[in-house]
Amino acid sequence: MPASGTLTLSKEERTCSKKLIEQLFNGGTARSMSSFPLRAVYMLIPRTDNMPQAQMMISVPKRCLKHAVDRNRVKRQVREAYRKNKAIIFGPMESHEKEGLVVAFIWMENRLHDSQSVEQHMMDLLRHISERL
Repeated sequence: MPASGTLTLSKEERTCSKKLIEQLFNGGTARSMSSFPLRAVYMLIPRTDNMPQAQMMISVPKRCLKHAVDRNRVKRQVREAYRKNKAIIFGPMESHEKEGLVVAFIWMENRLHDSQSVEQHMMDLLRHISERL
């Protein structure tokens, strides 16, 4: 597990690079899987000096949830579920010292779920990702 605290989600752990996001969705090396209502698109990239082991981003399309309040709630739920369970993927990432993981979580349903359900789906996705690393 990372030394920088396991139950935190720092700014460095969030993907905000347009190049990286473009590479994630348009590149041929990215893999995808889903645990309805969440879908994860992930790929390994070469790691720089100060890059964390894993970076993530969340997308909730407007066509799924029309109201910004609902989209923000889902993003908060997904972010919290990832923060609590990200240790699942840090175990297999130990063997990939020179590579970093970039994951995008995409919401696919037009209704809200309770936080416990979102967390369960997040744990399923993270387990599947860690098995494939």
